[in-house]
Amino acid sequence: MKARTGAVAETGTETDTEADTVTGADTVTDTATDPGSGLPPGRRFLPLSVFYRRRFGGSVHKVPLDAGLTCPNADGTKGVGGCTFCDNRSFSPARRQGLPTVREQIDLGIERTELRYGERRFLAYFQAATNTYGPVDLLRDLWEQALDHPRIEGLVIGTRPDCLPEEVLDLLEEIAGRTHVSLEIGLQSLSDAVLRWTRRGHDAASFFDAVERARGRGIELVVHVILGFPGETRDDARRLGEVLGPMGIDGIKIHALHVVRETPLELLFREGRLALISLEEHAARAADILESLPTTVAIHRLSADAPGRWLVAPSWCRDKHRVVRAVEAELEARGSWQGQRARG
Repeated sequence: MKARTGAVAETGTETDTEADTVTGADTVTDTATDPGSGLPPGRRFLPLSVFYRRRFGGSVHKVPLDAGLTCPNADGTKGVGGCTFCDNRSFSPARRQGLPTVREQIDLGIERTELRYGERRFLAYFQAATNTYGPVDLLRDLWEQALDHPRIEGLVIGTRPDCLPEEVLDLLEEIAGRTHVSLEIGLQSLSDAVLRWTRRGHDAASFFDAVERARGRGIELVVHVILGFPGETRDDARRLGEVLGPMGIDGIKIHALHVVRETPLELLFREGRLALISLEEHAARAADILESLPTTVAIHRLSADAPGRWLVAPSWCRDKHRVVRAVEAELEARGSWQGQRARG
């Protein structure tokens, strides 16, 4: 059994590091929180780094991997072309450059990280596309390839809520019995109308079902949401927090809707048919969500972007430190913090 350690951060040029963006361990301010909140001193939310240090100790980076899988709304099963906002090449260097083996991707990711940060421990992050969408034997082989690497100490699996059949959850539970397993489920929105507009190919009920069946298996559950879809307001953000808060999730990634090149969203944006929210509005909506999340929920991200030429807009999401500061400033201006409105 491999040791479980880690303040986790994604590595690789396409994502930079989450420890540097959301966790901000070296940028703690003197702002006060409720002394009974359980948050770290000087912070108004629970950074990912603190969450993992409390649980495991040490420092671990995620190595983003592309297993060459697809999505049911891209391969014709539920649709073609994928989500309106997504192009896997925008966050998968392996897919942009041709697909090396899992082992080769891990070796390259480790080399890049250690050149920048020095020696670290690592989790294998199956990030691109839907990483539970395939025959169970294939998924087992891919995940075991990663775990066979001597530097890998656990798995992070990115997926959709409609691609978690019982046999896949059973496999994840089996692996979680011997090493760390985190399951990242893309909800994006609670609105079925928005999910249809984005061509997700699933509804919100699929998410509730997936979380219910995944709980209690020793798997860390992380949810992805996107703020700023057309027609959504701060009331929708508040509802997201109120719904997710009591569900027993372990972490959340909060993204701003951003435009990536060569996607349907880019066409809408260039035609003037898509308005993006400002940094200030994003910070307010993110704060609305955080207020309803228990202080045990780790905040993995408060923003996301695409690298280099792939990002069309908004430009402010390139500066993740700025986004973190904006959210913290919003909470401070309210005299608020993560969990202030959480339902017990």
